[in-house]
Amino acid sequence: MLCACSGEQFKYEEPGTRSSESVSTRGFSVSGLSSRTGDLKSVSSRTAGDLGSKYEDAHVDEVESTLKEALSLNYEEARALLGRIEYQKGNFDAALQLFHGIDIKVLTPRMISAISERTRQRKSRSKGDHSLAGVMSWHSVSLLLEAILLKAKVLEELGNITEAAKECKIILDTVESALPNGMPTRVQDIKMQEMFHKALELLPELWKKSGCPEQAIVAYRRALVKPWNLHPHRLARVQKDLASLLLNNLEEALLLLSILVRKAVSMEIEFDEDIMDHLSFGLSMCGGLEFLALHIEQALPGIYNRVERWYILALCYSAAGQSEVALGLVRKIVGPSESKHKTHILSLLLGAKLCADNKKLAQEGLSYCRKIIQLGGYGNKHIMVQGHKFLGICYSNAARASISSWEREIYQKESLNSLNNAALVEKDDPSLMFSLGLENAAQRNLDAGFRYTKMYSKMVAGSSFRAWKILALIASSQKQFEDAEELVDIALEETTGVDQLQLLRLKSTIQIARENPKQAIENYALILAQIQAAKKHLTGHFLQQVRDMKHLETEVWQDLSSLYTKLESWNDSQICVEKAKSIDLYNPQTWHSEGMLLKARGLYSKALSAFSVSLSIDPDHIPSLVSTAEVFMELGVSSLPIAKSFFMNALQSDPTNHEAWSNLGSILKKEGLISQAADCFQAAFELESTAPVQPIL
Repeated sequence: MLCACSGEQFKYEEPGTRSSESVSTRGFSVSGLSSRTGDLKSVSSRTAGDLGSKYEDAHVDEVESTLKEALSLNYEEARALLGRIEYQKGNFDAALQLFHGIDIKVLTPRMISAISERTRQRKSRSKGDHSLAGVMSWHSVSLLLEAILLKAKVLEELGNITEAAKECKIILDTVESALPNGMPTRVQDIKMQEMFHKALELLPELWKKSGCPEQAIVAYRRALVKPWNLHPHRLARVQKDLASLLLNNLEEALLLLSILVRKAVSMEIEFDEDIMDHLSFGLSMCGGLEFLALHIEQALPGIYNRVERWYILALCYSAAGQSEVALGLVRKIVGPSESKHKTHILSLLLGAKLCADNKKLAQEGLSYCRKIIQLGGYGNKHIMVQGHKFLGICYSNAARASISSWEREIYQKESLNSLNNAALVEKDDPSLMFSLGLENAAQRNLDAGFRYTKMYSKMVAGSSFRAWKILALIASSQKQFEDAEELVDIALEETTGVDQLQLLRLKSTIQIARENPKQAIENYALILAQIQAAKKHLTGHFLQQVRDMKHLETEVWQDLSSLYTKLESWNDSQICVEKAKSIDLYNPQTWHSEGMLLKARGLYSKALSAFSVSLSIDPDHIPSLVSTAEVFMELGVSSLPIAKSFFMNALQSDPTNHEAWSNLGSILKKEGLISQAADCFQAAFELESTAPVQPIL
């Protein structure tokens, strides 16, 4: 046999690695033969020229005959060896011709038997034990498996990918039939194992190239389901490739990627950025950013520097809805511990965004934005635009949080100035147009608000829920309720999920304003039914959607309670209040709804208790401040100063509340302050004429 004669095991080589002369010589002499060197050298020299081109039948027969005689190879083995030589030389057509001459179907049962018999654990045999007589040798099995693998690669090179995959699959079928429980820990023939491992890795790649991802997934799973002695790095590569292919099947993909991350943490394999990229994508798709943060925290030192790690973690926690945790990380990055390093401007931008979402953090957000603008965005126009945009939003938040009317006016003016400055640099930023539309609408600049919001809607091709909502609210501010409802109907066809249900709630509110409570109640019932259906499908992986559904359900019960109170349906209103409490007991609006029910029934003492609970949860809850003052107005003249103070507090927080202005005018009129009362009534009239059915901010 060849291995016995050569003293050196032949190696699988890629085409084009050697010159034709060296390949021919090595292919026939195989590093020099011991007992038949002279004979084979003469054969090699005689046929080297012929092997430079495609074999003719006469040459193939002659060389096969010589090889079989000189190296004790049979017909199939000789063709396998010659095919390998042609493959290495890049003569793929000639190689394919040679491989086609090997009848693998006939040889497969013998190969299965040989692999099974020779890997079976046996007791040590005596020298006279001939139990393996007639069984194909390891060398023959390896040579034929290599021939099948090379045939697959030749077909791949020639563009016949599907046939290549079928040929490669033969190797897996053969070895798996012989070793149904996987590869033994110690394999006598390393060459056979190496050919099998190459086939394991090649087959899924071929199926992917042929456009058969389902077959590729099966092939990947086949490589992982049994112990095949794959090197840890090769096994990790297979797991990663399968995970990337399975990203549409997130559960299995994330499991594989998590396993790989643990291996990287325990240093079983080298850290691969692609693994984290795929894991980040998968977890972001299913809302599992907290789990991603956990994996980032487990990453070994040196993979990320400190600031980079904190920034990525901040992004994860921000996306997971844990803004306080994210902002805490941002504060570390921009704090004194990192003051010696270059300012991480993206962290400043993230901090500005987080503060822009919370009006209580307006001043901190302003400091981040000013720092970004001071640094010039490090020459990045986009960062500068975003800095001005968040500066405008933070000014708007500061205006709403301010108790000084003079300060509030300055902040509102600066808000629009900052947003307009950003728009001068970048006119095609959709989020910037939306911010301009939102701020103008909030300041009751309805025409400008409508114009900018419409521009935003066009930029996003009408696919934005928030654009339709603002447009409908602006229409309701102009008392064009029919147009507002038509806008909502259009938006309902463009949205799904929680967004669609929120629009349906807005439609119900508009119908109440149009004095059509029956349709409003039907829509509220539809919302509640869809929420109950959605709860069955939402799991812990979709934390934000669960929170949104819970909040929306609470708002619907509150709306229904208020509506039934106006209709004097006390029992129904009380049931709705209890439903809202069962979802969120510490929601100030729920206690306000109960207070309004008690107030409508003339139970002023109990109503004040309910409003007090609401204000203990949120001292700045405007509806509760106004309603408390209204109750005190009902209690008599002696309580008017208390009512007046509550109205003043409400107007300090929200100067656009027309109910507070109107009631304050009534108190001033009773006090004989006619001129001031007239001003209050005038403000109330103007504000009510532009009041939307729901708060814009």
